[in-house]
Amino acid sequence: MHQTGRKPKLLKDYAAPDYLIEEVDLDVALAPKAARVASRLRLRPNPKVATGGRPLVLNGEGLTLESLALDGKPLSPKDYELKDGSLTIPRVPAQPFTLEIVTLCDPEANTALSGLYLSRGTYCTQCEPEGFRRISYFIDRPDVLAVYTVRIEAERATTPVLLSNGNPVAQGDIPGTGRHFAVWHDPFPKPSYLFALVGGNLASVPDSFVTASGRKVALAIYVEPGKEDRCAWAMESLKRAMRWDEERFGREYDLDVFNIVAVSDFNMGAMENKGLNIFNTRYVLAKPESATDTDYQGIEAVIAHEYFHNWT
Repeated sequence: MHQTGRKPKLLKDYAAPDYLIEEVDLDVALAPKAARVASRLRLRPNPKVATGGRPLVLNGEGLTLESLALDGKPLSPKDYELKDGSLTIPRVPAQPFTLEIVTLCDPEANTALSGLYLSRGTYCTQCEPEGFRRISYFIDRPDVLAVYTVRIEAERATTPVLLSNGNPVAQGDIPGTGRHFAVWHDPFPKPSYLFALVGGNLASVPDSFVTASGRKVALAIYVEPGKEDRCAWAMESLKRAMRWDEERFGREYDLDVFNIVAVSDFNMGAMENKGLNIFNTRYVLAKPESATDTDYQGIEAVIAHEYFHNWT
């Protein structure tokens, strides 16, 4: 990742964002060298800030901008300023408006493992702290919370599993293309650093959890094929954490599904993305023949830690 010129962000310098994003519709067409991301953002001026016609500044890194439209009207290069690290639109409406952005990024070349990357045939994201700006232009800061609907498409033969935050709402084939799609919706507003997307040839270990109120939650751990037999303790640890949160704090899990993905090339130990936790394999995979007691303790602790981010 490019580090030159980065400065620490200090609390004394904090200023509220000029604009808020209420809803995000993403359409992500996965491809190794040119993933196409069509983003539709519903924005409004921040009522706590006297914007006074201030420009809209979006963060972006390593992106190719294909098109930009404001309230359905295409913008030409003279209508915005594009430079390394940002996209600025000098004039935007004083009332709620819609911005449509189409960009390309290169998952295969993304060796920083921040944003959307492709490693060992699996597409994966890491957006904390500022990785979403490597996926699409955005107000990429933790105090901007939005509701996300995400459509993902990819080649079915190489990428049969398509995951994102929230609940699955649709899936199917795209006739005549060899590609398929999945749509996910997360009804809970979240910051961009909690966005997650995974696509690949992964095996799943399914299970379920019945909440205190009797609601059934579908659970699954996704791993590289052949490693399914090493997920039992991670699944048990997840269910124990879910039960403990209910019994100790009265907090039930609030989505219909909870997925964990374990990948070898993940630059964090684990990440608490809403409904789609992503882990390095060392904190998920274990079996008695090769794992120590310390390994088992570490898996239980990290699984619980990431799950508890949902509430407590």
